[in-house]
Amino acid sequence: MIPSQLLKGTLEGCLLEIIRRREIYGYEISQELARCGFGPISDGTIYPLLMRLEKNGCIAATYRSSAAGPRRKYYTITPAGEAQLRQFCASWGELSAAVQGLFEKEEPCNGQENR
Repeated sequence: MIPSQLLKGTLEGCLLEIIRRREIYGYEISQELARCGFGPISDGTIYPLLMRLEKNGCIAATYRSSAAGPRRKYYTITPAGEAQLRQFCASWGELSAAVQGLFEKEEPCNGQENR
């Protein structure tokens, strides 16, 4: 299971990527995250992020009726969300490369021994 502190800064970008792939509702998002190896993520984590993304204009939502019960709120990505996702991917690439570089080095990065 991925610790919540590690997830905090990346989950928003991951939600944007899932929504970019197809129109989707909240429960499906949590299922997709679990399927991709994130483990169970509570609704109390996902829905506030979705509300913030919607408020910031990164995603749009429409309600649709459901044969399985109450109507569902489906999310799609907006141009602003696509721009934010591109920025996230660039930042993630930089962070990932830096962390990978650190773990591949046999010497401390600043040339000094750890004490």
